[in-house]
Amino acid sequence: MAAALLRRNRNYRLHFTASVISNLGDGVSVLAFPWLATLLTRDPFLISLVVTGGRLPWFLFALPAGVWTDRADRRRMMIRADLVRMLLTFGVIALIFSIPALPQPDSAGPGAILALAGLAFLLGTAEVLRDNAAQTLMPAIVAPADLERANGQMWSAEQVMNQFIGPPLAGALIGFGIAWPFGLDAASFATAAALVGLMVLPPVALPPRRPFLTELKEGLAWLMANPLVRRLAVILGLTNAVFTAAMTMAALYAQEILGLDAFGFGLLLTTGAAGGVLAGLAGPMIAARLGPEKTVHLSMAIFTGAYFLLGLWPTLPGAALGFFGDAFGGVLWNVVTVSYRQRVIPPALLGRVNSVYRFLGWGIMPAGALMGGVLVRLGEPYLGRETALLAPFLIAGIVTLGLTIYGFFRLRFPEEQP
Repeated sequence: MAAALLRRNRNYRLHFTASVISNLGDGVSVLAFPWLATLLTRDPFLISLVVTGGRLPWFLFALPAGVWTDRADRRRMMIRADLVRMLLTFGVIALIFSIPALPQPDSAGPGAILALAGLAFLLGTAEVLRDNAAQTLMPAIVAPADLERANGQMWSAEQVMNQFIGPPLAGALIGFGIAWPFGLDAASFATAAALVGLMVLPPVALPPRRPFLTELKEGLAWLMANPLVRRLAVILGLTNAVFTAAMTMAALYAQEILGLDAFGFGLLLTTGAAGGVLAGLAGPMIAARLGPEKTVHLSMAIFTGAYFLLGLWPTLPGAALGFFGDAFGGVLWNVVTVSYRQRVIPPALLGRVNSVYRFLGWGIMPAGALMGGVLVRLGEPYLGRETALLAPFLIAGIVTLGLTIYGFFRLRFPEEQP
């Protein structure tokens, strides 16, 4: 069934392949960016600025991105965003070569880490536009009945590349030089842009432009009138905040608590990818058997267990199970909630409602990144370095436990999705 969907739908095949390739590059940068930051400084707060820079565009631009997506040719928006990301990644490479003393820790001043944070911000801005356009394009490519299967395939492939292949590949490439993974990242963006350019879609008459705020309010009004979608967005936002706080410190956690090098950290992240791949493949079947409501509750419970494992059992087995569970729960959540949104949101409003949803769900992530760095820096004098690095994971477990209880009582899916 899954292979048939790929074979019979050329546009989906190109969209899928472009996503696979760009996510390979993203998976490489998942490890390379924080590792480069740890070469520039050992200060957890300064390291958190790089992650904050990459996530801040979701707070600043998620809402206007929805209006722009509904006004524009979504395929062309994806191409342009990928080409911009390619150029910005070349900027990261230029920064690396401007610091001859790398890879010696603390070999550059604070200006270098701020420059890296600025590049991460610009890359994140392009990512906001690209991701919103890509997700709103899916219903124009596949039939409504195929959405769970198509999204499951997409999320599985993204997990394989983003965490299973990309991070250990980055660890291996770093052995040749810290610039190598970013070179691969730039090539992946160029290839993805070329593949999306080969897609052939029927022309769509774009609606006449109206005042920006009028269009934005329409998306906001739709979401506010739908309690289930609104609650999903808020829960996602709080979950992503504590996730980002914890994962901002993951590179230091791996180095200082687990004693891993870059390649070892990459291998650890592959355990998360294995969980994501399994959830992407099994997610549609789990949702069909349990229903979307119970599936979402299950995913939230898995989040909680994963964070407590990472905070309470800081060993290689505990960390591997924690990363596995976190990715499994995340992809399971996405298979259900993304498909539900794509099905129930009117096509003309999809970009705007998606942007409001992702603003609530992702916009708080830069605050979470800063929170992780501040928490470790302030906690270290009182708790010690190791306990301070574990604290963000424990707090994430406590918060997601509360959200799991709330979701059990307040998240009610309709019996039959429209």
